Amino acid sequence: MTKTERAAYIGQKLDELYPEVPIPLDHTDAYTLLIAVLLSAQCTDKRVNIVTPALFAKASTPEEMMKLSVEEILECIKTCGLANSKAKNIKRLSEMLVEEHGGVVPQTFEELERLPGVGHKTASVVMIHAFKIPAFPVDTHIHRLAQRWGLTKGKNVVQTEEDLKKLFPQEKWEDLHLQFITYGREHCTARGCDGTKCEICRTTHPNRKKPLVVNKA
Repeated sequence: MTKTERAAYIGQKLDELYPEVPIPLDHTDAYTLLIAVLLSAQCTDKRVNIVTPALFAKASTPEEMMKLSVEEILECIKTCGLANSKAKNIKRLSEMLVEEHGGVVPQTFEELERLPGVGHKTASVVMIHAFKIPAFPVDTHIHRLAQRWGLTKGKNVVQTEEDLKKLFPQEKWEDLHLQFITYGREHCTARGCDGTKCEICRTTHPNRKKPLVVNKA
C-alpha cells in the first residue's frame, strides 16, 4: 500500500468500527470542555469525569471559578496527575477569560494558547469540538498510531499533525481524532500491539515481522 492507500483504508475501517464517537470528556459548553481537556493531561478521561462533577458543581463558569481559591479547586481535582499546577492554571485562566475576553472562551489558537496550561493540543480539541473550527488534535497516542500505520515519519506531534492533515479531508478531522483514540485504546494499545498484531497494523503492513520502534513525540 502507498501512504495514500493506507490512509483511505484506515479512514474507511475506522468509519465502519466507529460511525459515531462521542467526546469522552463530560462537558456542557466550551469552558467546561476547556477545563476537562486541561485536566486530562497525565490523567485518564475516566478519572477526569470522576472529578469534574464536584468541581463544576462549585463553579462552571469563569466568573464562578475565579472566585474559588486554588486550594478549593485543588480539593476537587487532587486525584488527577499534576493537580497542584492544574489548580493554579484553572484559576488563572479563568481570571484571564474574564479580564481579557468577557468570560467567553476565545475562538483562535493564538488566544487559547496564551492561557495558562493550554497547549496546542488542548486548543485544538476546543477549536474542533466546541467551535467546529478545523483542527486535528494530535497527542502522543495518535502520534504512535500514525507511525505504526505508516502515515508519518514525524519525530514529534507537530510533524505528525501536518502529515495527517495532508492525508485526510478537513471535514473528517473531528471524527478521526476521536476514532484514532478509541481504536488505540481498544485494539492498538501501547503494550498490546507492537505494530504487528491489530487488524489495521496487519493490513497496512502485512510484511512487518518485527515489532515497530516508534519515535517518541
